[in-house]
Amino acid sequence: MKRSLPTRRYASAQLVQIAIIAFISLGSVGIVGVGFVFRQAFNSNNQTNIIQDASRYQEIRHKLWLNQNQVRHFPHHIPPNSSDVRLAYSRGFLQGQKNNFFQLRLKLPAQQVKELNNQYKAIAKHKYIGGNTNEHANLPNGVPTTFFYTSNSQEDSFPNSYEILVLGANDRSGSNFKWNHGDSYGVAIDLSASEIIYWAEEW
Repeated sequence: MKRSLPTRRYASAQLVQIAIIAFISLGSVGIVGVGFVFRQAFNSNNQTNIIQDASRYQEIRHKLWLNQNQVRHFPHHIPPNSSDVRLAYSRGFLQGQKNNFFQLRLKLPAQQVKELNNQYKAIAKHKYIGGNTNEHANLPNGVPTTFFYTSNSQEDSFPNSYEILVLGANDRSGSNFKWNHGDSYGVAIDLSASEIIYWAEEW
C-alpha cells in the first residue's frame, strides 16, 4: 500500500497532464475554427463589395478612388470607340488591412492599343509577361502588381498574351516585412486581342 500512493499520485498527475493537453488541443481547434470562419467571412464580404457597373466609372475614377496619383494614367472617361468594357472596383478592409483595387478593361482599335503600348512601355518601371501579383512579387527584384479581376472566368492570373507594365510601385511597410503595405499601378496590354487593362492596387 505504501507503494501505491506514489503510483496513484503519478497516475493523477498523468491524468491532469492529459486533461490539460486535451483542453489546449480543443482550444487550438476552436481558435483555428474561428480564424477560418472569420477569414471566410472577410473573403465573402470582400467579394460581395466588388462594383462591376461600368456606368459608375467616372464616379470611381474621380471621386471614390482617393489617391488620384495612382489612377492618373486611367482615361478620364470610357472612350466612345471602346467595346467589351469590364470594370472591377473594391474599397474595403480584409482582416483589418486596407485592400483596394480598381481595374478597367477595354477593347480598342488595334492601332490605338499599339500606340498606348509604346507609350506605357517607354515609362514602365517593371514588365512581366502573364501571371499575377503573387508571382511577380516573388521574382528577383519583383514588385506586387494585380490579379485579373476583369477576367471572363474565375482565373485570377493573366495569360501570357498580356504584358503587365508597372508604372509605379511603393512599399509603405513600417516593418521588416517587405510590401506588407503599399500600392502599385499600371496597365496590362494584349496586342493580339487589342485590349488594355488599367489597374491600381492599394493595401
